[in-house]
Amino acid sequence: MKASRLLIILTIFTIFLAACGNKASSDADEEKTTIKVGTSPGPYSELFIDAIKPILEDEGYTIETVDFTELIQADIALDEGSIDLNVDQHTAYYKNFNSEKGASLTKITPIPTVPTGIFPGRKESLDDIEEGDVIGIPKDPSNAARAYAILQKAGLITLEEDIELVKVTQNDIVENKFNLDIQEMDSAQIPRALNDLDYGVIPGSIVYSSGLDASTSLLHEDILKDLELVAVVDEKNKETKWAQAVKAAYESDEFKAYMEEHNQDDYWFIPEEIR
Repeated sequence: MKASRLLIILTIFTIFLAACGNKASSDADEEKTTIKVGTSPGPYSELFIDAIKPILEDEGYTIETVDFTELIQADIALDEGSIDLNVDQHTAYYKNFNSEKGASLTKITPIPTVPTGIFPGRKESLDDIEEGDVIGIPKDPSNAARAYAILQKAGLITLEEDIELVKVTQNDIVENKFNLDIQEMDSAQIPRALNDLDYGVIPGSIVYSSGLDASTSLLHEDILKDLELVAVVDEKNKETKWAQAVKAAYESDEFKAYMEEHNQDDYWFIPEEIR
């Protein structure tokens, strides 16, 4: 009987300590003033550093950047808690990561996005398209889907009626009236291969990193909601003061003024929520 009472007391004490520990951890997350941001080469991390970081620093936050060459590594770090924030992915990407890894990443706000476009290779205009022309498109699923969507927008292919555009694959093409040779390839290789392609469908981040002139795009995509770039955190941090401060920075008048000055050529698509 005494042993049973002792066991009950120890169990209650253990639960009490765990609860206190969880509360302390939650309070620490709420009050933290250092935000670790997983960054990647490209326009989205650069925009955060140039425009959002100063706003947060003015509010007393310290921004630490951790560089990643592959986005999946940044998401693994987010899931493990070694970084707090990433601004280099869209909703479709983090949802796929959550599904595959059993993670709970979530967005706190949409952010400006550079559209995917059709760029000239050996042909200078979409009016010049001919039977059997070669078009390079990204091979990763989300960017391949947006490539097929923009090819349909250009009137070059027809997709299954009522298909969910963020999930389109080559198998969903019901008409290819020019019998185009659509070659799926690594996104980063497409700008280098333009001399061997008639056209290339290139995501905005690759346009930026490759130094292509965005104004030479022959046609821009209509950006689907799930393909807008977003600021991403672990779900448990979504309502913390620091996460809400990041959201507020993207919605701020200071950021709107920055975009008005730096987006005069409409390089960026700006989601309605932060216009």
